Amino acid sequence: MFWKFDLHTTSHIDQLLDREDVTLRELMEEDDVLQECKAQNRRLLLFLSQDHCMTELVNLITTEPPADLEEKSRFKFPNIACELLTSDVSLINDKLGGDESLLETLYHFLEQDPPLNPLLASFFSKTIGNLIARKTEQVISFLRKKDGFIDLVLKHIDASAMMDLLLRLISCVEPAPLRQEVLNWLSEEKLIQRLTELIHTGKDEERQSNASQTLCDIIRLSRDQANQMQENVEADPLLAVLESQESVAGLLKTMFEGERSEASIVNGTQVLLTLLETRRSGLEGLMDLYSQGYERSYTVNSSILHAIEPHLKDFQQLLLNPPKKSAILTTVGLLEEPLGNARLHVARLVAALLQTSAPSVCQELCKLTTMDQLLDLFFKYSWNNFLHFQVELCVGEAGGEAGEPAKASDSVEETTLHNTLVAHLFQKCRLVQRILDAWEENDQIQAEGGARRGNMGHLTRMANMVVQNLEKGPVQSQISDLIKELPEDCRGHWESFVDETLRETNRRNTVELVSTHNLHSSSEDDDMESPFPNDLSLQQAFSDYQIQQMTANFVDQFGFNDEEFSEHDENIKIRQFDDAEEEEDIWEEKEINYVKIQDPKTK
Repeated sequence: MFWKFDLHTTSHIDQLLDREDVTLRELMEEDDVLQECKAQNRRLLLFLSQDHCMTELVNLITTEPPADLEEKSRFKFPNIACELLTSDVSLINDKLGGDESLLETLYHFLEQDPPLNPLLASFFSKTIGNLIARKTEQVISFLRKKDGFIDLVLKHIDASAMMDLLLRLISCVEPAPLRQEVLNWLSEEKLIQRLTELIHTGKDEERQSNASQTLCDIIRLSRDQANQMQENVEADPLLAVLESQESVAGLLKTMFEGERSEASIVNGTQVLLTLLETRRSGLEGLMDLYSQGYERSYTVNSSILHAIEPHLKDFQQLLLNPPKKSAILTTVGLLEEPLGNARLHVARLVAALLQTSAPSVCQELCKLTTMDQLLDLFFKYSWNNFLHFQVELCVGEAGGEAGEPAKASDSVEETTLHNTLVAHLFQKCRLVQRILDAWEENDQIQAEGGARRGNMGHLTRMANMVVQNLEKGPVQSQISDLIKELPEDCRGHWESFVDETLRETNRRNTVELVSTHNLHSSSEDDDMESPFPNDLSLQQAFSDYQIQQMTANFVDQFGFNDEEFSEHDENIKIRQFDDAEEEEDIWEEKEINYVKIQDPKTK
């Protein structure tokens, strides 16, 4: 037996629309107004597209709500208005993009004095961004008529929504000829140079950070789009400016001119690191490395390197004399002189520069003994795993990767350069002696009941790298000769260390580390068997991907680099639960006692 049901339901919105005096606010109070709009409810769309309704919607997303409203409901209607305006309905897009008075009302939002309300800025950016994608010609034509448009966007660059707006202009304009027109327009407006000038000591740090991030995003977007375009397509003028020697030199000038601040150094170096990227970032880049046999996606423009080389001494000086930072309390005690984000970024830059294998740059790094300074920091900051990973990358690039055969195309200059780097690492930097000394010191600390140092996993991989390159690879004979040049007692100590200590360490850790060990970068539990990564760029790609999942530049933004971390399980005491014990309510409020820690300098 079948029952007949009338499944047709009439929306309450339709009932409201039956009234002649219905208001926009009444409709926006309905929970399903957005759903009905996206479902192309014809009556609703005709109502919303009326002049007075569109004006009210635009005013809602560009006008600060009254301050006396309850905080949780202040932005209710602006939020709904933004969702309706960006619901990707043709009737609304046509009305908003084709009515210059509505566009003027939108544009007037930019003409306010900073700072913009961040929530309203996001509504504005989302609405304009949608129009750029859907009503491209009309909106681009409107914006190009505004002489001060770029000025206003940069004036409010401290709002992240303005970054999004700029990137929409660069990435969401179609067809290709119109996109090229927009890029030429932005280039004529000196967008890159003006963003670069914002990365300057004394500028607001939020503006510096957003300007830096915008430049990094432009580089990646432009390179990815260039890869997808046909060869006969005109070059991207923004990327051409970014990669020019003049532009990079200008960036470096803003970083080092006047009193040096950590913010300008970090933000400027992030742009340099992006320019030096030789692969796509994130998971896509990781897959590229697999599919291309670890071939690089991009070739670093020599003009970038020519601009950086004269400033290598400035980066070296930062390692020796970084911007001053206050002492911080860490999990392993009071750190009088934190490493700081500036020095960490110098380490990242050196690793990227070594990967380019540019002869003059690498020779200058050797002349400045930069690797020696980085190794000093590696051992001084024994709990900073971010630093350890970067120094390990540097050692891997300078020391030669095991199993990498010499190519027939390798020039005499490249071979000489590689030999110079290896000799520098083993002679000037005393890599073998440092490994042995650090291991002995750690054994003594543990014998006295202390905690195992946080850099021992990375030190293990460095030791394995030396052993592997002694067994095979393009620098096998050179490293063998360098080991033979060591003092007899040191050479004997190294041989017994390799045969006994290192072998046992690798054996002990092989149990836990199977095939995924090459993609780890922890500090204690990564003592690996052969485990110095055969392709460090792959490890870096995976590391970048993991960090990206937390949010872009998470480490840099939240300052974890400034603290030294302990990852030792010796520090973790696990108490087994005893059913006989009285259960403790973990949510119960308890009195918190604070202990005042006296600064040793005041004693």
